[in-house]
Amino acid sequence: MSTKTQEIILDHRPGEAKKMKALVFRGANNIGVEEVPIPKPGPGEAVIRVTLTTICGTDLHILRGEYPVKPGLTIGHEPVGVIHELGVGVTGYKVGDRVLVGAITPCGQCHDCLRGNLSQCGGLIGGWRFGNTINGAQAEYLLVPFAQANLAKIPDDLRDEQVVLLSDIASTGISAAESGNIQIGDSVAVFAQGPIGLCATAGAKLKGAALIIAVESDPTRVVMAKQMGADIVLNHHKQDVVAEIKRLTDGKGVDVAIEALGTQATFENALRALRAGGTLSSLGVYSGKLSLPLEPFAAGLGDHKIVTTLCPGGKERMRRLMELVRRGKLDLVPFLTHTYPLDRITDAYKLFGERRDGVIKVAIQP
Repeated sequence: MSTKTQEIILDHRPGEAKKMKALVFRGANNIGVEEVPIPKPGPGEAVIRVTLTTICGTDLHILRGEYPVKPGLTIGHEPVGVIHELGVGVTGYKVGDRVLVGAITPCGQCHDCLRGNLSQCGGLIGGWRFGNTINGAQAEYLLVPFAQANLAKIPDDLRDEQVVLLSDIASTGISAAESGNIQIGDSVAVFAQGPIGLCATAGAKLKGAALIIAVESDPTRVVMAKQMGADIVLNHHKQDVVAEIKRLTDGKGVDVAIEALGTQATFENALRALRAGGTLSSLGVYSGKLSLPLEPFAAGLGDHKIVTTLCPGGKERMRRLMELVRRGKLDLVPFLTHTYPLDRITDAYKLFGERRDGVIKVAIQP
């Protein structure tokens, strides 16, 4: 009998409550590392031992009470790990396999999934479960639902650091370029170059945009935007970015504007920067009232399109993103500017939330 099999049997001993450390949300601005039970997989589920995860901007919205989740929930949704235990019915995997799990975990069988709307599995925003409706990834172990559809094996030639950001920000950011239907030779403006916006910039390059204009003032993110493919970076504190975008596009405006921050100001500027018939691809998580200005919207007569996107998930999406990394088309390792152990994750939240010390993303090692 293998050692790994013995470990699983030990977990099932009656009366023995195995514990793990996890970051638990107790209320607005109230999180802490606690000891909680290691989850057990039911039919079709898997438990992975988390080897690397991160903090997302959405986690900050949760922490600040801007996006409601239930107290007592473990948050986080960017997991890389090793299969610890498999539930009945999960085939093609074994204990010890390294896996990447998307932030979105579609079932693959419901009405929404079968229509191709995997991120909306089971209903509006239904595919986002980790740290939203079930316990998330900022923990030592993670229960993965619908494991057959959501465990993507990591090739041996890829390190955890190379793939951890694929589970959410890469999938989400690149999806903005896909949803915006960027065509070869298009002009694109990406408003805000946080982690998601940087991935949207990379997505615009992958889709064949001829001119990519990024809007950002943070010096570290300006440099990173150029590395991701931005031809020009405009500082919204120093210039009228809409006027400059119009000038750079011969007065027409861009074919696609991507809004990657989630504020009224960036949404409006993205709309004002569009050409007639252009597309606004919105990635922002809006926590306040969002209104539509009539003048740049041409009173609804400008043939504009406004599309929103929730991170695409599922193992095939993760496999395709890993292929981009393997073939040298995408490198997000430079985004991991800081690393913290799980015991110090609250310090990492403070650093990330205050955007100190040139932080872009924080890697968390359980």
